[in-house]
Amino acid sequence: MACMFLPQGLSLPPRPTNLSAFPSSPSSSSSFFNPLSPALPRPRPRRSLAARGAVSVSCALRALIFDCDGVILESEHLHRQAYNEAFAHFGVRCSDQPLNWGLEFYDELQNQIGGGKPKMRWYFKEYGWPSSSIFEKPPESDEDRAKLIDTIQDWKTERYKDIIKSGTVKPRPGVLRLMDEAKAAGKKLAVCSAATKSSVILCLENLIGMDRFQGLDCFLAGDDVKEKKPNPSIYLTAAKKLDVSGTECLVVEDSVIGLQAATSAGMPCVISYTSSTANQDFKEAIAKYPDMGNVRLTDLEQLLQSVVAAK
Repeated sequence: MACMFLPQGLSLPPRPTNLSAFPSSPSSSSSFFNPLSPALPRPRPRRSLAARGAVSVSCALRALIFDCDGVILESEHLHRQAYNEAFAHFGVRCSDQPLNWGLEFYDELQNQIGGGKPKMRWYFKEYGWPSSSIFEKPPESDEDRAKLIDTIQDWKTERYKDIIKSGTVKPRPGVLRLMDEAKAAGKKLAVCSAATKSSVILCLENLIGMDRFQGLDCFLAGDDVKEKKPNPSIYLTAAKKLDVSGTECLVVEDSVIGLQAATSAGMPCVISYTSSTANQDFKEAIAKYPDMGNVRLTDLEQLLQSVVAAK
């Protein structure tokens, strides 16, 4: 029976704290006081109807973007299960101990490092490369280390697919209704996930259904970009594909990593937190919810308008 390997002096990378703020639109500045009569303020000129209409258009929600893991489904415990089964399958041993990621450790790890391969690479760099049935001795070359991670990740992905296909996993509350409301209202709809593309496709096909999946205006996974979240590249790429600006999008994320990716791309973000992310610092989010069960599309539209109008 594998015992849990938690190295002494465990020190995960610091939580991201320097989250980018939403970009504000430059505003023209004009003198408020009449220089000939400084005690009497001069009334501000009224904006034309055309100018007020332009502000209204800039506040409009044109695209709703969902993360997958943690937002469409609460999946992190399923990923941890699949990783630990992969480690056992390949006899992965660190410091001569069978590797098994515990619940609390994995919560910290997955909330600070996005993507499965980066998680393993960080762990092995930090605590030593393991022995396994793939390499009897810890790999030393970059090529062998990449092969180790790729092999474990491929097996883990297939195991995760089996769990999803079992029919025991359900979408989180409110997600399907929000997707349907967005499409009915003519909004663009996208899913952007840092996970492996094949596993995300399987999740979407099984959880949101083929019709909704095929109706997405944009679908991007970790394989489609060079840098994982919190890098904003996945959201910047989505904005290009959707032909919208960042301020016309609204992102639904569950973690501070995803929040940082969205805000760094200039996109407002709401949080639908999970039990493992509930205590994270979401100060850069425009709203946070335990789930989307009581949130309607009109609520999100009004929220976006109020945020833009307050700038």
